[in-house]
Amino acid sequence: MRTDSAPGGRRVVTLTANPSLDRTLGLPGPLERGAVARLGARSSVEPGGKGVNVSRALAASGADVVSVLPAADGDPIVVALQALGLPLSTVPVNSPVRTNYTLTEPDGTTTKLNEPGARLHEQTLAALQAAVWEHAADARWVVLSGSLPPGTPLDWYATLVRTLRGTSARIAVDTSEAPLVALLSAGPDAAPDLLKPNTEELAQLAGVTEETLLADPTAMLAAVDSLHARGVAEVLLTLGGDGALLSTADGGRWSARPPRITVRSTVGAGDCSLAGYVLADLAGAAPAERLRSAVAYGSASAALPGSAVPTAGQVDLAAVEVTPGVPASTAPAEAAPVAGSR
Repeated sequence: MRTDSAPGGRRVVTLTANPSLDRTLGLPGPLERGAVARLGARSSVEPGGKGVNVSRALAASGADVVSVLPAADGDPIVVALQALGLPLSTVPVNSPVRTNYTLTEPDGTTTKLNEPGARLHEQTLAALQAAVWEHAADARWVVLSGSLPPGTPLDWYATLVRTLRGTSARIAVDTSEAPLVALLSAGPDAAPDLLKPNTEELAQLAGVTEETLLADPTAMLAAVDSLHARGVAEVLLTLGGDGALLSTADGGRWSARPPRITVRSTVGAGDCSLAGYVLADLAGAAPAERLRSAVAYGSASAALPGSAVPTAGQVDLAAVEVTPGVPASTAPAEAAPVAGSR
């Protein structure tokens, strides 16, 4: 295992078990099946995976963060992250990191094509768990983020949360589909301190349709409360162009609406939202201000091309409107989406 990290402190540790190279292809117009598209200058390649995106956003704002991921020393993702000066803790694997493709249209519409990633051996999973534990010893936050590689036990995130309970770090999880269901089905001892679902993921957990949640704030609140009942202390629910909702187990509720922006790409916007929340917590901010920071960072990300992450100077906290309670409606808006890719 290779480790290359900064001294301890108010550190954040991210785990990306299924990292990727994110190749963004800028289309000259709407995607047409069967046609030839001549790509423009907006195409780019960035190191990615949800946890890596969180790390990049944190580091861009000066946070002490270390990224744990499986990758060979010479893998292009490692080279790219080292070029950014991002502290890494890598577990060597033989397979190259997967590539995810994003097709972006001029109006901000994105189409994702994600490779599954390489299957990890049991020893590699154990080494990743050990690396996270090692760095969590002096961390404020551990962020477990993204999909799991093929063949990984679906309840692996639940196992990690239980293991990390022996540290003083707070634990955030951002995942989807079967790993998310397994996490929330594992019992209160496996519940993270912070969960960041979007409305599609919340609907899956609540057993209702996404349309029901979007049309009925009462149903949305009941679904969020069901997560608290399973042991989740804080729920950061991203609502696309309508911003986000923050709910705490002690009954606190706040809604935030983002500023109007020109959406260039939604890739990584949800990851930047999570980074914004963590950054505000590191600064000692109250819940409402943590929500403001989350929405501001997600909006700033959506205004950038590809999977670029914003710096603190590109984030407009004052432009985010935060109010107590749940949103009265979640009708489509022209503001920046903050729900990220998977």
